Amino acid sequence: MPETILNDSNFEKEVLESKIPVLVDFWASWCGPCQMMSPIISELAEEYNGKTKVAKLNVEENPTTATQYGIMSIPNIKIFKDGKVVDEFIGVQSKEAIKEHLDKIITKH
Repeated sequence: MPETILNDSNFEKEVLESKIPVLVDFWASWCGPCQMMSPIISELAEEYNGKTKVAKLNVEENPTTATQYGIMSIPNIKIFKDGKVVDEFIGVQSKEAIKEHLDKIITKH
């Protein structure tokens, strides 16, 4: 399943009201490290289909949500569960590191 594309108007419904954990990639098109993370995010969306929703929010196009969550550096990945941030990463991360954190959150689900 491809990543869910988020914006200021659908964030609450897609993330905060989700019944399953949601990994949100806060990114921008001009950000080189964000581009490096993009294929990893896509692979996670496929691998965790049904267990975790994987979504992307372009911070330039959606400043309200980015500001609300204090996004100062990108890429910034936050994992939400039951409407709350339960984990986050700033900067380029390995797929294995993200999977390790996701697996812990899913097993607590």
